[in-house]
Amino acid sequence: MRIRTLTVNSRAEVVVKIIREVLALFHIEIVGAAGAADYAQLSVVNRERRRAALPVVTTEVHLFAADGSRETDSYTSAGAADELERAAVHRAIKRNFYQFVRDRFQMPHAPWGILHGVRPTKIVHRWLRSGMTPETVIGRLQTDYFCSAEKARLITEVAVRQQPFLARTDVRTASVYVGIPFCITRCLYCSFPAHLLPGEAKLRGFMEVLARDIAAADADIAALGLTVQNIYVGGGTPTSLPNDFFAEMLEMVYNAFYGSSILEFTVEAGRPDSMSAEKIARMREFRVTRVSVNPQSMQAQTLRRIGRGHTPEEIVRMVHDLRAAHDFHINMDVILGLPGETAEDVSSTMAQVTALAPDDITLHALAIKRGSRLCRMMEETRVALPSDAETMRMSAAATDIVESAGYRPYYLYRQGYMSGDLENVGYARPGAESMYNIQIMEERQTVVGIGGAAATKVMGVRSGRMHSAFNAKDLTTYLRDIDIYIEKRRALLRAEYEEEVPAC
Repeated sequence: MRIRTLTVNSRAEVVVKIIREVLALFHIEIVGAAGAADYAQLSVVNRERRRAALPVVTTEVHLFAADGSRETDSYTSAGAADELERAAVHRAIKRNFYQFVRDRFQMPHAPWGILHGVRPTKIVHRWLRSGMTPETVIGRLQTDYFCSAEKARLITEVAVRQQPFLARTDVRTASVYVGIPFCITRCLYCSFPAHLLPGEAKLRGFMEVLARDIAAADADIAALGLTVQNIYVGGGTPTSLPNDFFAEMLEMVYNAFYGSSILEFTVEAGRPDSMSAEKIARMREFRVTRVSVNPQSMQAQTLRRIGRGHTPEEIVRMVHDLRAAHDFHINMDVILGLPGETAEDVSSTMAQVTALAPDDITLHALAIKRGSRLCRMMEETRVALPSDAETMRMSAAATDIVESAGYRPYYLYRQGYMSGDLENVGYARPGAESMYNIQIMEERQTVVGIGGAAATKVMGVRSGRMHSAFNAKDLTTYLRDIDIYIEKRRALLRAEYEEEVPAC
């Protein structure tokens, strides 16, 4: 469906964004002056009033044909008593416009309805804290947000499972994230701020800057009396570092942050062509507890197609080597919707992954991001992806297999442009859930970010809101301006945690 122009009777950017989100959800394009269009103009007019102290929004939608004829529809929705007023108004607008699109163009319900955003479980946690029962939450998601029963039950189950973990923290408990922004090769779908592994001289420069970054974060954590609960070394692919650099990095992180309070120490190992016996030994030496192995697929043709320099057999060998060396908690990631794959390919992959008995498995839906080679190839029509319907078949097949193997969902997040309007879900055996994954997704704990492209997110002790500071994604900028990023992080942490100086 293509429409030439869109007008909205609001200067508020958020209202325009809401309308565009619904259009994108149903693949309706605003094409502008160039190109053919099915309709000349779409005009959206929102009117607010109050009823029984609640905001009520009526949305009139005018659809103009090329000959100037007009069709008009009107929908009305009210806010809820437990919503902030602006949030209630925005939900009502989105609800009204969603109903218009479905009715006018005979669109099926979207699985997530109008529930948009990276962390849909946040609203569930808020409702559970207010005393709602899980069944009431599920019903409210379906009524207020048009979520399908399946998705409503999924995020409610995840939130309920997370509650005991979220209770194991307080405002002065933190996690540490260390970003190693290097990979051996760049995967077809990748849009992460990762760089191909440079030569020894540039690596040495990075390590020197990383050492300063770690030392500064260590000093700030100690000065502010924070307790480190989890350490996560991510990237990029940290194990792409040569053996001696990898050992040096792990030792710096261990010496700065490891202690009796640590619950998890995770390293993203990613792919077997980055692993070695020496790196496994160093992870054991420095008490790494959790290793992430990311096959993405166990189909040899797919691995070649997406630019992975390893085979399924090497993934199997990597897991066996890790198991033989130490009792590491092993996570494995799979991507649904990869080019050229079918639901049958995904079923084969999941059978091979579950046969390795990892402690948890994350099912990612492919997200097409600007900056990836895949996005450019799609624009040039050089690659075709599975349809949304096929990707949903993949998800159903993968979910059936992991749940039949005894895994249960424990964290979830969504991204823009995801195949099949799906989500990323982490499944774990009971007792094997990752505390860091829960904390980073639910944003209930401060995370101190170190290294290339890392983010520091501070839970507001005084403000009650989360505040963020970001290191540069560009490696040259990070290396050059490290003192600026250290000071930004320090100022953010002190603003929330430093004791106020009493007046004289």
